[in-house]
Order: sequence, then C-alpha cells, then structure tokens
Amino acid sequence: MVFQLLAIAGAVQARPLKVFILAGQSNMEGHARVETFDYIEDDPSTAPLLKRMRATDGQPAICDHVWISYYTGAGEANGEGHGKLTAGYGARQTPNEANGKIGPEFTFGLTLDAALTEPILLIKTAWGGKSLHTDFRPPSAGPYVLNEVQKKLYYGPKAHGVPDD
Repeated sequence: MVFQLLAIAGAVQARPLKVFILAGQSNMEGHARVETFDYIEDDPSTAPLLKRMRATDGQPAICDHVWISYYTGAGEANGEGHGKLTAGYGARQTPNEANGKIGPEFTFGLTLDAALTEPILLIKTAWGGKSLHTDFRPPSAGPYVLNEVQKKLYYGPKAHGVPDD
C-alpha cells in the first residue's frame, strides 16, 4: 500500500516526494483526543497552531499535500490505515477505521505542509508497551541479555514454596 501511495503522490505532483518515517512507542501511537483541541487556544504560544489544526468549519483540517500510511491494530488485527492526513490516525484498534485520536503525526504533518512545497508522505509505525532499550535494538546488536542485577529486579526474589525452574 505504501508503494501505491508513493505512485499516487508522484503522479499528482511532478515535484520530489518528501518522505518522513515516524516510529516509536505509545506516545507515537497517539492518544490525544480531538475534544482536547480547545485547550490549545488557552496558551498564547500554541493558539496559532489551533488555527492550522481546524478547517474553517471547525472540523479537523485535512491536508491536501500530506499523505499518511500507518501500520497499526490490536493484537493479531494489524493492518494499514492510509489516506490524506487529518485527525483520526492516532492509536487505532482497527487499522482502517478512523477514530477521534491524534498523535504527533497530525501537527508534524501540518507544520511540514506549511513549510514545504513538495508533496509529503508520513510513514508511521508505533507499538505501545515496548522498550526502546530492548525492543528497538538493531539486528546487528544481537539479543539483549539481562545481567544478574537486572534478573533479580525483573524476576524478583524467590517466593516461599515456589520451586526453582
């Protein structure tokens, strides 16, 4: 699907496509709700951003020059959500169903859209409950092995009556 988006974006514009990869943990998934937008207006330093986040009708803005591909889902229901960037690409239980959540992709994409003239593709992948220390290790690093102190902290002290493995 990412390749289809690349082809569409390339056909729409003769300019080079700018691609940004967003990868991370639960904060990258995005758990902020659209209903919280109003609070952004309370701070003078963030109020101008709210104007970009909303269309003239008050609904979340839709970017005509920013597309997103988001690999997500709950458990074994992983899949890809994709389309023009707008609110709803936050943490999703069902990959192709928009929800009222946003992550950093929304304002990041809006900011890029305002700053660049080229079409933009955001490729987002995120997993909650993961450790950057162990789950995002490059393959060349090999498996992570706990040292003795970490084993004691992780596995805890032996409980009375619990046999050794």
